This record gives sequence, C-alpha cells and structure tokens, in this order.
Amino acid sequence: QVQLVESGGGLVQAGGSLRLSCAASGRTFSVYTMGWFRQAPGKEREFVAAIRWSGGSTYYADSVRGRFTISRDNAKNTVYLQMNSLKPEDTAVYYCAADPAIGTRSMVLSAAKYDYWGQGTQVTVSS
Repeated sequence: QVQLVESGGGLVQAGGSLRLSCAASGRTFSVYTMGWFRQAPGKEREFVAAIRWSGGSTYYADSVRGRFTISRDNAKNTVYLQMNSLKPEDTAVYYCAADPAIGTRSMVLSAAKYDYWGQGTQVTVSS
C-alpha cells in the first residue's frame, strides 16, 4: 500500500518554472514505477512523465519533452517533476501515480495501469 501527497503547484507566468514533489509512504517505494499525469478542465487525464524504480528509464509526453524533467530520490521516498519554460497550455491539476508492476512502455503511459494516486496539485500558467 502506498499513499501519495503532491506539493509545489501554484501560479506562474509563462516562461517560468515550478518543481512538483510527490512524497510517498510505504516501505517499498523504491520498487514502484512513478508517473505524473495532468488533467485540464473539460479534458481527459493525460500522461506527462514517468520514471522506473531504478531511475534508469524515464518517459515523457512529446508536449513536455525538453522542458520537464522527472527524477526520484528513493532514500526520501519522493519523486519530482521540474517544469521549465511553462506555457499556458500546461495549466492543469497534476497528479502523482505509482504502481509496482508496470511492464511495457505502453503501460507506463496509461493512467489505467497505475493503482495508487495522489490528490493532485493545481498548476496555473498565466500568459
């Protein structure tokens, strides 16, 4: 069982930066694949980024690649999402997700494959 708590959201101007954090409880955090998803009003939840348990493999949506960086600190049970060069279209509620048994790349990108979710943190980018 894993509980996830996101923080770090807020209001920022276009071109600015934010760093989201997701603190996880549970002794087996280090074996979980961790993902970030976002959901804008009236839209479906979409994949943003993910990282394997070892940190050796990372995945990004095309819309954020080169601007966002996902990382994790297993000693602190925390995963981060550094967001640079933010755009108004990045405005959404950002959710942290975790799962211990995600296999293929296509599964990593699918919200349906994650068993554990945080409550979300709002990111608003003004133009």
